[in-house]
Amino acid sequence: MDIAALRKHAKNIRINIIKEVSNAKSGHPGGSLGAADILTVLYFEVMDITAENAGSMDRDRFVLSKGHASPLLYAILAEKGIIPESELLTFRKLHTRLQGHPDMNELDGIDMSTGSLGQGFSAAVGMALANRLDHSEHRIYCLAGDGECEEGQIWEAAMAAGHYKLDNLCLIIDENGLQIDGKTEDVISPAPFEAKFEAFGWHTISVDGHDYQQLKNAFDEAKTIKGRPTCIVAKTIKGKGVSYMENVADWHGKAPGAELTEKALRDLEEN
Repeated sequence: MDIAALRKHAKNIRINIIKEVSNAKSGHPGGSLGAADILTVLYFEVMDITAENAGSMDRDRFVLSKGHASPLLYAILAEKGIIPESELLTFRKLHTRLQGHPDMNELDGIDMSTGSLGQGFSAAVGMALANRLDHSEHRIYCLAGDGECEEGQIWEAAMAAGHYKLDNLCLIIDENGLQIDGKTEDVISPAPFEAKFEAFGWHTISVDGHDYQQLKNAFDEAKTIKGRPTCIVAKTIKGKGVSYMENVADWHGKAPGAELTEKALRDLEEN
């Protein structure tokens, strides 16, 4: 798929993120918008998930460790045709399948229930170990936030993955530098990621998380690495595409009102 087509998908995904959060009057738009390009490349260029095999384990699998970015995951599943786009407007409603955090028991295409930060990555390590035992050639991908990496469980999982040489595992860190309380460097800085993961026996790649070619190259490189898991450190802009949300920590976890929703949708259409 060419870059123009990927950009079109990412635009639709960002528009649907805003519609989900605005309609629900709650949710996490900032980190969802910021990681949209990463998951667009992953789902449309890298992973072999389709509407037909979404309910199967016989495919590449993805864990959204930063589970609060569920609007992004649901928008991706709609863009892939795994769920109807109309269902996105049930996000966070009573009895919906699209809960505030992903629930694997509710929806095909959700490979792990996540929400408690750090735990999704640990599950991804377990899934990679299971694939090895099953002699499966399918890969496990996991997206974690940089603020999430303040959790000790992240580093226990990193140590285990390095020890077991899980070369079928690829972690992507969404490094936008912000979390709900402000800048990560002011809260508890988990950086530098590259040096820390390398110390745990990982192969690391640093990319611009909005550059499609860099992302494609990084995922391709990860597939060639043997005997080590790979960590892709992707620099992103929180709130990417919406002018008043970009690099503003306050948009980590709140919904825009009607006027700001219209402004956000105009920004995304114009960009």
